[in-house]
Amino acid sequence: MTIEELLEIEAIKQMRHLYSHYYDGNKLDELVSLFTDDAICEFGPNFGGDWVGKDHIRARYHDFLYGSGRLEHSQMHAVTNPWIRLINEDTANGRWYQLNLNVSPGAPNPLTLFGVYDDVYKKVNGEWKIHRTRIDFLWPKREFYGIRDSFD
Repeated sequence: MTIEELLEIEAIKQMRHLYSHYYDGNKLDELVSLFTDDAICEFGPNFGGDWVGKDHIRARYHDFLYGSGRLEHSQMHAVTNPWIRLINEDTANGRWYQLNLNVSPGAPNPLTLFGVYDDVYKKVNGEWKIHRTRIDFLWPKREFYGIRDSFD
């Protein structure tokens, strides 16, 4: 692996970490900026099915961040164990372990879910963006699809 490839992988890692920080910080504009214009979030029927395009992604994240009159964010996302593969100079694939924690005072169980993000990244104007993302849910309900073999 070359230094240039390592730098590309690190840029992807930083972008994916920003996703968690922006989501947990209720920074909707910054969060949506991490996606390509034609991005797809494949979050399954329990989360509204596929969210296609930035406008739809913005609307759905708005519902999750600000819906039901919620005044403060009650979740914290931790992503670990990145496995990133560069496919070519402007496409990459990544998998991350995801832990969602409920940080509401008095929450009976701070663990809300364990899963795996399975992502496709595209480089747009010199910056890595999320082009597709899927969550393989592992707990409390299992919906596991395995490693993505298509990058479009």
